[in-house]
Amino acid sequence: MGLTRQYLRYVASAVFGLIGSQKGNIVFVTLRGEKGRYVAVPACEHVFIWDLRKGEKIFILQGLKHEVTFLCPSPDGLHLAVGYEDGSIRIFSLLSGEGNVTFNGHKAAITSLKYDQLGGRLASGSKDTDTIVWDVINESGLYRLKGHKDAVTQALFLRDKNLLVTSGKDTMVKWWDLDTQHCFKTMVGHRTEVWGLVLVSEEKRLITGASDSELRAWDIAYLREIGDPEEPEPKKVKGSSPGIQDTHEAEDGTLEMDEAPEDRILTCRKAGSIMREGRDRVVNLAVDRTGRILACHGTDSVLEVFRILSKEEIQKKIDKKMKKAKKKAKLNSCKEEEEDLEVNVEMTLQDEIQRVTNIKTSAKIKSFDLIHTPQGELKAVFLLQNNLVELYSLNPSMSAPQTVRTNRITIGGHRSDVRTLSFSSDNIAVLSAAADSVKIWNRSTLQCIRTMTCEYALCSFFVPGDRQVVIGTKTGKLQLYDLASGNLLETIDAHDGALWSLSLSPDQRGFVTGGADKSVKFWDFELVKDENSTQKRLSMKQTRTLQLDEEVLCVSYSPNQKMLAVSLLDCTVKVFYVDTLKFFLSLYGHKLPVICMDISYDGALIATGSADRNVKIWGLDFGDCHKSLFAHDDSVMYLKFVPKSHLFFTAGKDHKIKQWDADKFEHIQTLEGHHQEIWCLAVSPSGDYIVSSSHDKSLRLWERTREPLILEEEREMQREAEYEESVAKEDQPVVPGETQGDSYFTGKKTIETVKAAERIMEAIELYREETAKMREHKAICKAAGKEVPLPINPILMAYGSISPSAYVLEIFKGIKSSELEESLLVLPFSYVPDILKLFNEFIQLGSDIELLCRCLFFLLRIHFGQITSNQMLVPVIEKLRETTISKVSQVRDVIGFNMAGLDYLKRECEAKSEVMFFADATSHLEEKKRKKKKREKLILTLT
Repeated sequence: MGLTRQYLRYVASAVFGLIGSQKGNIVFVTLRGEKGRYVAVPACEHVFIWDLRKGEKIFILQGLKHEVTFLCPSPDGLHLAVGYEDGSIRIFSLLSGEGNVTFNGHKAAITSLKYDQLGGRLASGSKDTDTIVWDVINESGLYRLKGHKDAVTQALFLRDKNLLVTSGKDTMVKWWDLDTQHCFKTMVGHRTEVWGLVLVSEEKRLITGASDSELRAWDIAYLREIGDPEEPEPKKVKGSSPGIQDTHEAEDGTLEMDEAPEDRILTCRKAGSIMREGRDRVVNLAVDRTGRILACHGTDSVLEVFRILSKEEIQKKIDKKMKKAKKKAKLNSCKEEEEDLEVNVEMTLQDEIQRVTNIKTSAKIKSFDLIHTPQGELKAVFLLQNNLVELYSLNPSMSAPQTVRTNRITIGGHRSDVRTLSFSSDNIAVLSAAADSVKIWNRSTLQCIRTMTCEYALCSFFVPGDRQVVIGTKTGKLQLYDLASGNLLETIDAHDGALWSLSLSPDQRGFVTGGADKSVKFWDFELVKDENSTQKRLSMKQTRTLQLDEEVLCVSYSPNQKMLAVSLLDCTVKVFYVDTLKFFLSLYGHKLPVICMDISYDGALIATGSADRNVKIWGLDFGDCHKSLFAHDDSVMYLKFVPKSHLFFTAGKDHKIKQWDADKFEHIQTLEGHHQEIWCLAVSPSGDYIVSSSHDKSLRLWERTREPLILEEEREMQREAEYEESVAKEDQPVVPGETQGDSYFTGKKTIETVKAAERIMEAIELYREETAKMREHKAICKAAGKEVPLPINPILMAYGSISPSAYVLEIFKGIKSSELEESLLVLPFSYVPDILKLFNEFIQLGSDIELLCRCLFFLLRIHFGQITSNQMLVPVIEKLRETTISKVSQVRDVIGFNMAGLDYLKRECEAKSEVMFFADATSHLEEKKRKKKKREKLILTLT
């Protein structure tokens, strides 16, 4: 057997150049007791926490694989719920940064997350049209609510009632009774998708935003409060003022919800509409935590802010209107007439919801969040579509509030996609250039150390010495920058069209450019006298031009500087002699133009990547094609050899980076991480680092490790990953009595639940084997008349020489709470009788009653028919019934006693704090008196 060539593995090192990705939303988070200073933003699969005051990244909540789509902080500010593209939800602790709780229940991306008032429950909406309510404390799903026909856009808990309201792209708003888990009301007053909803005015009014320029307001009346003299029915709102539509207008298809026969809990009546200034759809609609400020925005860069008046302010307005009406009509002070006047005075919706101001941002808004400071100031933070975070503040109580932009996070990334990357010769600095700027990054710290404005950059390199950089632009210009000062030293009009490619000459004295004007130009570096100083500075001088028949897409020098490869728009690569510019070879075979190419360090091979998704490896001596590889599922965008080797990397529009061996024509490994098209990559001169850029606006650093990579093992790992993905896509197990599509269980089958079920099965098998061995051992000892030691199973020994039944309990305790039900659902019924017998033993011992009862009730629910028809299990069920009732009663008594004790301690603490409060007040008063007396004495002595 021959020696296998060893490769070294490249692994993901960091994500940088990204301030916030576009698929998720920005939220304020509380850290170190400070509110309004820190924000959480989605960053591909991670979540970044930014300090707005310093403009720094504080820490990163590490994701796994899929993109973040929604963020929601808990009411206590200690946790952050993160929804992902694959439908999973993770809850991170903001103190430790760890995400220990994972909920898997949705089949598509999370579109909405909302905590209840106490933070004990979490409602999640998804593109799979389902809404799931999760128990955060118990780390398990409570129930799945089915009803929407399209993606759920918002879900809100009511503060005082066990109700949930959801909106969807199916134009419906649904009200759910969480006690019975059913939809008791559907609002059909919208003709287009409902993109957002909020509850205001002490949850007596619902405001919805759809695909038009209206914000619709609905008055909510709870039936148990109707008829109560203190809570009058919702008043009819006059629709006479501009911007308010009358309730009786039926053009919008509104139904009279309050007359529907299914109204048992509440009624909804349309109160009118507020017209927005934007004509496009509502993207986000939100209120601050006080419920006094309402804000919304469309697909533009304007946030519209409204103020919702309180009851006292509304009453003041009514009184003011009454006074004006009395003066105008010159009425007598007759009581009856006054009463009549009171009835006639009505408030319009526009009076109750007043427009405050518009906040204009520097780019289109993707998402926003609001917070009220203790000083009465409103802070609004925006995640913009050009990779930017901005913070604005205003005082809404002023008559004409002025918006002020207080902070901005810009340095951490480009405004547009990065189209070119380069490494410095010492592997320390990384250059990235986009449509408007050039940034220099420190590779080790990932900090941006220099930012320079430029035109639309397409290609770049560090000038030998790493003190200057050269940029090729879309307008055909060459721009030379000095890194120490960040100044633009020189701009040269090099080509009439786009300058697509640059290649530094191996002797480092010049470079070559290729452009869309069908020409290749040769340039030399030279020192010229600087006009502003006495010293000389670097410049560029054109020496030769090679005119061609087609547009030039890519140029590359051979390492010995004898050959120049030029890729043309006619799908060929032509090789010329550098000294005479004579034609040498034509490499043809690609079906679409060659976008990228590179020549190996020894000049023996040239690899070309094309838009036809293939990579071809050619010999540079005769121009023969050694191999054609189907490299990517989309266009190959970049190709680069690793220095001093015949290994090369390719990047494609299929979001992947792949490493290849040009000698053996083998695929070595795939680097996955980017979520959109990859535009370019750069390999460091040492070959230890790779940097790649993508349409998701992120830059990713990959590092070569010392870990050897064996191809057979890599293929096996790929097959395992494919199998795990296929397991997750399989049909969910069917419970008797339920159809396949109508499963109301909150979990879903994943590879983790399958592995957990396998662990349970292995534990039961071990329990059966060990009990059989014990019976045999007892029989042998009885026959021999003496005790013989029984060898302990190694697995049981690893757990501290516990009994087989205790080992089964340990396995159950080791399963994540969120995966428990789904693991038991996958479990075959043949293992259930043994589990029920073991549960009887465990419950009698009184250990982990809550966990055991949860498993027991779930198994009885899904296997009810088979358990009741099995005569062998009747005595087991009888014993379980007795033991469970007694033990659960004991646990309930203990919890009740503890609750009473905690209540007593709470009352004691409150009583002490009140005493302390009054004691502090009296001491403070006495101190003030003493100071006053001293002051008076001082004045008397002076006089």
